This record gives sequence, C-alpha cells and structure tokens, in this order.
Amino acid sequence: MNLPAVLSPERAAEINDVIDRITRWARGREDVVGLLLVGSCARNAARPDSDIDIVLLTTDESRYLLENAWAMELGLGEPIRTRSWGPITERRCSTASGLEVELGIGSPSWAKTDPVDSGTHRVVTDGARVLHDPAGILVGLLASC
Repeated sequence: MNLPAVLSPERAAEINDVIDRITRWARGREDVVGLLLVGSCARNAARPDSDIDIVLLTTDESRYLLENAWAMELGLGEPIRTRSWGPITERRCSTASGLEVELGIGSPSWAKTDPVDSGTHRVVTDGARVLHDPAGILVGLLASC
C-alpha cells in the first residue's frame, strides 16, 4: 500500500506490517468472512497520529469480544477500549510502539445491501479497501455504495 510521504518510513512500514499480519491471520480463520480496511489508511491519507481502522466480519463475534488471545497473537497488545457502534463493536488495541489498531467486529449482516445501513454507507464511502472477502460480500457492499 502507498502511504503518504508525511509518514516516516518506519511508521509506514509498521502500518503495512500490521495490516499484512491481520490479513494473513484472517485468511486462516474459517469464522472470518470479511476484512475491510477503512478510514485514512484505506484512503492513503494516514498521518503520524492516525490509527488503523479495520472492520472484521465473523460468524463468531463472541470469540473476539470476550477473549483477548487473538489480539496478543497478532501483536496488537491488550485491547484498551471496547465500544458499541450499533451493529459493530470496536475493540481498540495499542501496539508496543503506540500505534492504535481499531477492529470493528460484527456479523456478516453489517454488509447487507438491501438496503445498505446509513452508518455502514458512511464508513465505506469515507474510504474502504477489501483485505479478505472469500464469499464476495464486501465487494458487493462496495459496489452498492
């Protein structure tokens, strides 16, 4: 991914590494049916203080909401905040370097297209890049937006 020149090469490399790590991890999990990079990183507009925003769609939400082993396995550190945003629950983690990673965890219904939820539409149209989409639900969502 091309990140803006405003980022130091080290920070850009760290962001790319975290995104790649999460993507490889998701591809090995049957319950993860979608992974979508959103926000400034998806728009190639990240700043030094930007976080990484990822929507993780799963058939087993409780695994990621009640346990922290996955965050440690990914090197994201312990979750520092959990907040509900309607159909998505935010799990925000902070890496050892202080880079924050926000995983918005939800069910595949978040990506429904008939009709597209207004909050989902706002997230997607603000910048989105599909990272993992074995069933094509995210491609369909992006096309609908």
